[in-house]
Amino acid sequence: MEWGWDPLSTSHVAENLKDAGCSADMTAQFLQLMEKGTLQDQMRLLRKHRITLMDDMHAAQKRVDCLDYLIYQLSKRHEKIRTAP
Repeated sequence: MEWGWDPLSTSHVAENLKDAGCSADMTAQFLQLMEKGTLQDQMRLLRKHRITLMDDMHAAQKRVDCLDYLIYQLSKRHEKIRTAP
């Protein structure tokens, strides 16, 4: 480990949570749990946020799939018209 750099310092954890899309309230709650040393509660909070992110990702993937389908159908129709006698 490099001198002076602690990945679990309050500032690094807060930055990581911000980068992960956590709200200010969740970050404050997590840092409070960190101070108390309640690992189980910290993990529960992180897992809950992870589930939310995964749900958002799956919803976005479904929207992308819908666009891909429409793009495919439009291309298919265009190709059919272009190759028609």
